Amino acid sequence: MSFENYCQTVVDNFKALSALEEVMVEAADIWVQALKQGNKIIFCGNGGSAADSQHLAAELVGRYIIEREALPSIALTVDTSALTAIANDYGYDQVFARQLSGLGKAGDVFVGITTSGNSANILAAVEVAKKMDITVMGFTGLGGGKLADTCDLCIKVPSDTTNHIQEMHIAVGHYLCGLTENRLRDET
Repeated sequence: MSFENYCQTVVDNFKALSALEEVMVEAADIWVQALKQGNKIIFCGNGGSAADSQHLAAELVGRYIIEREALPSIALTVDTSALTAIANDYGYDQVFARQLSGLGKAGDVFVGITTSGNSANILAAVEVAKKMDITVMGFTGLGGGKLADTCDLCIKVPSDTTNHIQEMHIAVGHYLCGLTENRLRDET
């Protein structure tokens, strides 16, 4: 595939992604309400989605575009001691669920990022989130996998190719960060 063809695929994907604006606005509503009530946004994912989790948490705690107060957010992918201890003692499927049970609270928002929607460790964390009254949001690929059926809100980007799903996930995350910080600024 030529770079021109690759770019055209990206352009086509992002044109299709724009049809999801309504669900993205709904997602920003969820984030804004949680943050206004003193809660936090908790991200997780595996591989490239782990990097996206860290990236988006950093955008909220630091700043995305406008100067503002830090917004409470964390990625469950960054504590290597917790990840390895939990994986060793409980199994890799529990690395996010165990952390969420200790760090989450009712009213928080859990964002599971998975291209397939079928990551066992994210699905296990969703079970914990539901028991703790934590809102569950998913970023997935086109089909949504098992995660789509368990989420309060699932953003299923229009691709079934991992790299293109990841390109759109970070764009969705950036858009949500921007909507969130602007709305919080405008509503205070």
